[in-house]
Amino acid sequence: MKNDYDVIIIGGGAAGLFAADAAINQRASTCLVEKKKLGGDCTWKGCIPSKALLKSSKNAEELKHHEAYGLHVDGEFHLDYSGVMKHVRAIREEIGKKETSEIYKQKGVEVIHGAPVFTGPGSVAVNGRSLTSKRFIICTGTHPVVPPIEGLDAIDYYTNENLFEIDSLPQSLLVLGGGPIGIELSQAFNRLGVEVTVVEMSDRILSVEDKEISDFVTSQLKKEGIHVLTGRKAVAFDSDNSSVTATLEDKNGHTGRTSAAKLLVAIGRAPNIDGLSLEEAGIDFSKKGITTNDYLQTTNSRVFACGDVAGPYMFTHVAAYQAYICVRNALYRKIAHSKVDYRNIAWANFIEPEIGHLGLTEHQARQDYDDVHVYRTDYSDLDRACTDVAGDGMLKVITDKKGYILGAHAAGSQASEIIHPLVIAQALRIKFSRLAKPMFIYPTLSEIVKKTAAQPLKEYLDRPLIRFFLRLLRKV
Repeated sequence: MKNDYDVIIIGGGAAGLFAADAAINQRASTCLVEKKKLGGDCTWKGCIPSKALLKSSKNAEELKHHEAYGLHVDGEFHLDYSGVMKHVRAIREEIGKKETSEIYKQKGVEVIHGAPVFTGPGSVAVNGRSLTSKRFIICTGTHPVVPPIEGLDAIDYYTNENLFEIDSLPQSLLVLGGGPIGIELSQAFNRLGVEVTVVEMSDRILSVEDKEISDFVTSQLKKEGIHVLTGRKAVAFDSDNSSVTATLEDKNGHTGRTSAAKLLVAIGRAPNIDGLSLEEAGIDFSKKGITTNDYLQTTNSRVFACGDVAGPYMFTHVAAYQAYICVRNALYRKIAHSKVDYRNIAWANFIEPEIGHLGLTEHQARQDYDDVHVYRTDYSDLDRACTDVAGDGMLKVITDKKGYILGAHAAGSQASEIIHPLVIAQALRIKFSRLAKPMFIYPTLSEIVKKTAAQPLKEYLDRPLIRFFLRLLRKV
C-alpha cells in the first residue's frame, strides 16, 4: 500500500522544525503535525523569552553600576522595569515570524495543526483524518513538572508556560528549584528589582555542573542579593491575598517557613506523550520519555524520536543534532544509519557569571580515570577581563594522563564562547597543550584558553630529563 508521506513529524518545536528542514532538503514528502504554534517551548516559553529577559536584566544591572565604568549621572537616577515583559514578548514574536506554517508550506512541508493520535504502527489520525507514512519522527517536547505538594494546587503559581505572559513584576518571588531554568529566572528577576529566594532540595544549586563552578556561581548570586536555601524540601504551601508561604524541611526533619508574593515552580520537565496513544503503535515509554536505541529508533522500527521527549539532554543544539540523525536513519536503509554520540556533549547557562560546560566534571573524571590532571586560570589574569571589569571568573580543564581533554568548565563573562575551542579540541582528539601554540588575538577573553593550555606544556618542560636535553641543546 502506498503511504501518504515519506515521513510524518509529530511536534513542531525546535526538534520538529530541524527535522522538517532536514527531511525536505532530502526531497522527502514531509508532513509536520503541531497542536499549537510552530516553534514550541524554545521560541514561546523557553530559550528565546528567557534570554531576552536575561539581556534586559543584564543591562539594568550595568546601568545600576555605571560608576564602575567611570560614568556619572546628573540628577536622580531611576530605572522603570514596567516595559520589560512587553519587550520580551516582542522579541518572542519577532523570532516566531521566522517559524510560521506559511514559511514551511513554501518549503514544501505540509503543516497540519491538530492533536495527533497513533491508530496503528504506521498511521495517525489528526482532526478526523487518517494519515499513513513510511516513517514517523516524534518531537513533542516536554512540559514543567508540578510536584504533588500539599496546598500547591490551590495556589496561582508560575511556570515557564505562563511566566512570560505577566505584565507587572511581583515584589518578591519564591523559586522552587535550583536547576538551570530556576537560576536563570531567579537572577533575571532579582536584577529587575524583585526579591528572590531559591529553594533547592539538593546540597547545591546547578548540581549537574562541576562542584567548583557551582560553588563559585552560588557565591556570586548571593553577592547580588539572591537568597539561596539548599538541602531543603518544600512539604506544604498556603497562601493569602498577598503572599505565598512554603513550609520547608531539611534533611534532619527540621521545618521552617518562607514567604513571597509569588511562586515559580521550576523543578524539572516531563515528556509530552499523553494523548498520543503510543501503545497503539507499539512504542515503549517511561516517565522520562520515549525509549530509543542508539539510532534514535523506538520499539516500533518505523518510528524515531528526538529532542526533549527522547532525552537524555534537553538542549536545542542537541535537538538539532538528533533531528539530523533521525531523518537520516528514517529515510535511508540500515546500512547508512548513524548512531548518536554524546561524548562531546557541551552546554551553557546564560546567567552571570555565564557557565560553559564540556564533558566530565572533575568528580566524574576521577571516578572513571586513575590519572587525572586539572588546570585552572582565573579571569583576573586576563587584561581584557580587567578592561571589561569582568575579573570574576575561571576556566578549569581536566585531562587524562596523555593530555587529552576529559572535561572543561568555564564560569565568567562569555564562558559559552570561550568553551568552543575546547569543544573542537576534544572532538578532534587534539591534546590540550597544543592549544598553547596558535596565536590568540590580544586582548580577548579567549586568551584564557591559551594561558591554561600552557600549563601542561610547562609541566612537560619542567621534567628533569627534558630540562637536561634542553640544556644540552643550548650548548650546541
